[in-house]
Amino acid sequence: MRLEKQSPYRMGWILAMFDLPVMTDEERRTASRFRKDLLDNGYLMIQFSVYARPCVTHEQMEGHVARMKPMIPAAGNVRLMFMTDEQWKKSFTIIGPNYRQGSREIDPDIPKQVDFWE
Repeated sequence: MRLEKQSPYRMGWILAMFDLPVMTDEERRTASRFRKDLLDNGYLMIQFSVYARPCVTHEQMEGHVARMKPMIPAAGNVRLMFMTDEQWKKSFTIIGPNYRQGSREIDPDIPKQVDFWE
């Protein structure tokens, strides 16, 4: 059995970029719940309001977009964008010498098990 190599432009990342109000206690709780939902759904925090999730196919991406719609807070503004793995690899991360990275990912790769399950 011969396995064919998939196009490097087939696999990629969903970027979730958002603005959520955080002026009241309830808005902060809602924003925190949304961020937790993203993490629970396999997203990685790239920046405070930018999360990314690897996807094997466009069909999988569409499924994640559909799953995301009910999670979005009523007062939220969320933009989802698909970026191929090749485009992702060509991005640059520039971090200042005094920046505290915390739990944010710097340059995550698509996990190896994604290749395995494809």
